[in-house]
Amino acid sequence: MSYFSRFRLLALIPTAVLLSACASTATGTAPQGVDNSALNDSAFRAHQTTYGLVYRLPADATYVLDSQVTPVVQQALQRQKLNAEAQTFNLPHITVVHIHSADPATPRKMLAALPALPPVLKDVQLKNFYPTEAAKGAGKPWWLDLGVVKSGAAYTAMMDFNTRATAALAPLRDGPLPRVTGPVYARMNDSAKSMVQTVGVSGVNVEQDGKLVSSHNPHNTLVYSETPYTAEIAQAMAETAQRLNQVLPSGFSTTLDTVSIVELGFAGNVTREIYRIDLKDQQAYDVRNGNRVVR
Repeated sequence: MSYFSRFRLLALIPTAVLLSACASTATGTAPQGVDNSALNDSAFRAHQTTYGLVYRLPADATYVLDSQVTPVVQQALQRQKLNAEAQTFNLPHITVVHIHSADPATPRKMLAALPALPPVLKDVQLKNFYPTEAAKGAGKPWWLDLGVVKSGAAYTAMMDFNTRATAALAPLRDGPLPRVTGPVYARMNDSAKSMVQTVGVSGVNVEQDGKLVSSHNPHNTLVYSETPYTAEIAQAMAETAQRLNQVLPSGFSTTLDTVSIVELGFAGNVTREIYRIDLKDQQAYDVRNGNRVVR
């Protein structure tokens, strides 16, 4: 079974409570208890535990991926002998925001800190496959992604929620995501570095110097890799993306009606789902046992 395998769906639970944007994002300083010392190291920060807030892809979307996308991707990985990538476990998702924290109580804190949830996101269009690096020239990590079309009501709501969720959840981190430290951080532009300093990750929507920086690029990742991104691999992934864009030239649409708090690996693949929240009724469940959770 591929890493796009489907998992049983649970019915979900109520949440409430709003958290306003954290002052640290606006001021450009890390909150108390956050250690940014790894940013200037030459090596990546050691990965302990990364948690995230994501939209899990529903069954109709994972069916398209399993039937039309996975076979093409697996063939490409096998040709390049990228065995670890072919076996990497991942629950298909679109990320809202990731944070790093060694505190095992972080998921429960994230649940309590969630801001007002978005509505059910209808007609989310996934289209355009492309390879991407964490930072050009850093060597790793790199990914093969499927983009989200950046227009429509669902996209607007998705971006709004990213802005509010980033501000609410970033203060719970203990430092930057390991994959944006060391060689990646050294090659980032100033705006991305500022995001890493203030919210622990780049590529999110934040307020900097009183202005909204909307850099969030929602997507579904197909390949997660820590293998050095050689010219040969780059060409192979570009060719794979081109082939997939021929298979699904118009992409496909889906509806996102849940958000989940999850645990992730170093490169951002979801290794387990912890809490799931239904966007229709805002009910939340502990995925491990199916019990309702009250925030």
